[in-house]
Amino acid sequence: MADVGVRAARREDVPAVTATQIRAWRSGYRGVLPDEPLEQMTGPAAEELWSRQWEEAVVAPPTPRHRVLVAVEADDPLTALAEGGGAPRVVGLASHAPAEDPDLDPAVTAELLTLLVDPDHTRLGHGSRLLNATVDHLREDGFASVVTWVFADDQARLGFLSSAGWAPDEAERVLDMGRPVRMLRLATDIS
Repeated sequence: MADVGVRAARREDVPAVTATQIRAWRSGYRGVLPDEPLEQMTGPAAEELWSRQWEEAVVAPPTPRHRVLVAVEADDPLTALAEGGGAPRVVGLASHAPAEDPDLDPAVTAELLTLLVDPDHTRLGHGSRLLNATVDHLREDGFASVVTWVFADDQARLGFLSSAGWAPDEAERVLDMGRPVRMLRLATDIS
């Protein structure tokens, strides 16, 4: 049985955070996004960019209300001891900040910017733990509601967030990715 948890991301987590994002996007957005933009978003040049951005987010966030959390998993302590390993490894991440959409009040509404779990570690509760830890931090910071943007064709993410009490709030956007890609804004009350 693995030892699991959620904690604040550290500088040494940045390579694993970046790799988790790339792997999760390649797996989760295949068929949701057009192939060419997805390859550009997950290729070597993009990976370098994401790594720099994650390091900045972890080491020098713009405000104390900007956070990056990681889900970690370590092997069973007895197995780890026998195999000489066992250091917790990053298997998921979440980031949040005050909402930036002009129709929202950033003093009371936050945005879940990222919620990703490595494809080899899905359906093990990491996403739920990350979401719950995020909400705990947001409540401590005085937020009353949270929004997030989701690709309209991402049925897995829509289903997960709907089951946790999120619902569309009527805001939409369309990205030009060689073809129109619709996004929905979901919201939930955490007060």
